[in-house]
Amino acid sequence: VSNNVTINNLLPGAFDTHRLRQTFVQKASRCADSPESIAIQRSQKIPAGRFGVPEEFGAYCAFLCSTYASYITGQNILIDGGAYPGVF
Repeated sequence: VSNNVTINNLLPGAFDTHRLRQTFVQKASRCADSPESIAIQRSQKIPAGRFGVPEEFGAYCAFLCSTYASYITGQNILIDGGAYPGVF
């Protein structure tokens, strides 16, 4: 901080991206299920009941890069809809 260097970490959970959707397609082909069904099952395991959207991740990142977050330093920001089952 004294040298105007701040390091924070964004720790994302499951975000609704093309990559995540591709994993559902791959798993569905192995499990004889539909990608939609796999996605529903996975999202139900997240306490928020849904996947994050890329715009949310961008907003968190923009906030941490803004002057509004200038007093935050050395933090791990968990953005996973409550999926992580503990504290750290």
